[in-house]
Order: sequence, then structure tokens, then C-alpha cells
Amino acid sequence: MSIWAEAGQIISATMELDQFGMRSAYRASGAWLVFSTVTVIGAFIVLWIYKMIPWLDRNLERSIIVYTYLIIAYIIFAGVLQRFLPFIDGQPAWSTTIPPLFFMIMAWFGCSYNVRLRTHLSFAEFRTNMPRTMQLGCLILDAVLWFGFCIIVVTTTARLTVTSVSNFQIVLGTDNVMQWWFLITVPVAFVMMAARVIENLLEDFENYRTGQPLIRQAVIGGDV
Repeated sequence: MSIWAEAGQIISATMELDQFGMRSAYRASGAWLVFSTVTVIGAFIVLWIYKMIPWLDRNLERSIIVYTYLIIAYIIFAGVLQRFLPFIDGQPAWSTTIPPLFFMIMAWFGCSYNVRLRTHLSFAEFRTNMPRTMQLGCLILDAVLWFGFCIIVVTTTARLTVTSVSNFQIVLGTDNVMQWWFLITVPVAFVMMAARVIENLLEDFENYRTGQPLIRQAVIGGDV
């Protein structure tokens, strides 16, 4: 079967919400074609939303990071009280399984935000001494590598999410909380990261054209 036919099967199964058909179709090589396209289109849609709503550009990932951290802290704090206070009827079983899933969400959306801040292996001190053309080349290479990484993660985690759905996997310690509710946030986070990659690259081209500095010192936790 050709990769185009496999891609057609993926699209058909997804449109029909056929869980078992999706699981089988997503394993094919055509998934790379479909989810590469999804990543590119999704990145430009996210970038357009950022341009239309600047508040989201500045605060979306940061808000997700803060609120997931607060949820994790609350669950852990409540769990400690429930474990050691004698008048409370023990801690729920899910108090040790839900926080790691929220931490996963916090980590990947935080990764998207820090890609925008260029705090991941930016080598700013080394690159500052390069000629401008080489600086731009390094920034283009960064964008290509990050975007390729996004495609890989979106494709593989989409497969994982569909497998979780078709197997009706629940979070340990719960009766009806599904694992895929959390897993699906990973490809979403990496589509948002792809948007940040494009946003940075467009900014780099504009800085190169106007003579602005290409390499700036990144600050973790700084403003976009």
C-alpha cells in the first residue's frame, strides 16, 4: 500500500472516530505524512491566534504552567494531611498517579514557552562571536531541528493516545478518569511549540534584514 493510501485510511478512520481503525491506521508509515501536515498547519493556526490575541502569545503557556503546578501542589499537600491526620479517612489512591500526569502537562507546555525564550541550548556566548551570516545559519538549523522534533513527538504521541483510547485505559486509582485525557495534551503542546519555532524564525529573518542583533542573552522566566 502506498503512503498516500495509508494517509487516506488515517484521515477516513479519524473522521469516522473509529477507535480500532485509527489504532491500526496510525501504525502505518502514512502517519508521518499526515501528522507532518497537521503539525505545519496547526503551527500556523496557533501563530495566527497569537497574532490576533496578543495576551495568549504572552501568557498562554505560563498560565498552564502555573495552574498545573498549583494543582499538583494542592493534591500533594492534601495527600500529606490525609495520610497523617487521624480524623481524616486516608488519602485517595489517585493522589499518587494524577500529579505525575499534571507534571507532564506542565513540563511540555513549559518546554514550548522556553523554546520561545530560546533558553534551550542556545549557545549564545559562542554564537555571539560568529559573523551574522553564520549566526543566522545556526538559528535556521535550530528551527529545522526543533520542528523535526515536534513532528516526531506529535506523530508518536498521537499513536500512543489512540492506543490508550482503544484500550480504554484509565488512570490508576480512579474508576472513570481516562489516560488519553492527559496524553492528548502532548501533541497539542508540540504543535504549539512548532508555532513558537516559526515565530522565532520569522523574527530572526526580520532582525537579519533590519540589522538588529540576532543573538540575545536568554533569561529563563523572562518575558516573551
